[in-house]
Amino acid sequence: MEPPRAVLFDAYGTLFDVYSIGRLAEQLFPGQGAALSVLWRDKQIEYTRLVTTSNDGAPYRPFWDLTRASLRWACKRLALDLTPEREERLMDQYRHLTAFEDSLDVLRSLKARGITTGILSNGDPPMLDSAIRSAGLAGLLDHVLSVDAVRKYKTHPAAYALGTRATGLDANRILFVSSNAWDALAATWYGYRTFWVNRQQLPFEELGTQPTATGSTLRDVLGLFEPAS
Repeated sequence: MEPPRAVLFDAYGTLFDVYSIGRLAEQLFPGQGAALSVLWRDKQIEYTRLVTTSNDGAPYRPFWDLTRASLRWACKRLALDLTPEREERLMDQYRHLTAFEDSLDVLRSLKARGITTGILSNGDPPMLDSAIRSAGLAGLLDHVLSVDAVRKYKTHPAAYALGTRATGLDANRILFVSSNAWDALAATWYGYRTFWVNRQQLPFEELGTQPTATGSTLRDVLGLFEPAS
């Protein structure tokens, strides 16, 4: 099989470490930082699904708004005192997430090979712009695609269609990379070639479909572009 002609990355959890925010959460809520970061992330994704699958009963809201709403819920669930100052500090941290250590090297390597690169994310454009600049990834991405353009969150097919539309390529010529098993699964169903970054050695979803390839780090993506021996 020929190497893909483009690689599109999920942003949050794949290029950017969403759980790195737990360090600040731990400073603000000693002993609860890890629990807050996990619960916040889970509720954030749950809210994207709610507003996408509830027909017209739940109007679209930007990812930034859902991120704030899920933070408030998580703090209430954990009985944490989320003052306005703490809320703004945690939300601001979302603009400046830490990139995984291999993100920069992998993007540089793909660009050196002449591969089209991009992000396809639930994040809204201002969030993505801030994260990309903060992580030093500016200039390494040909496309920064936000579901805000179609007002449907992943895993809706309209979200994944942004990649084929932007690149002009068929889905099977594009590699979609995600550390979220549900995202890799849905992208596979859409027709992308997929790579699941399984950093925590978790089982994949038990729904009868597997990603095209799996690795434990982003660097494993580059193996798909090595010439056959």
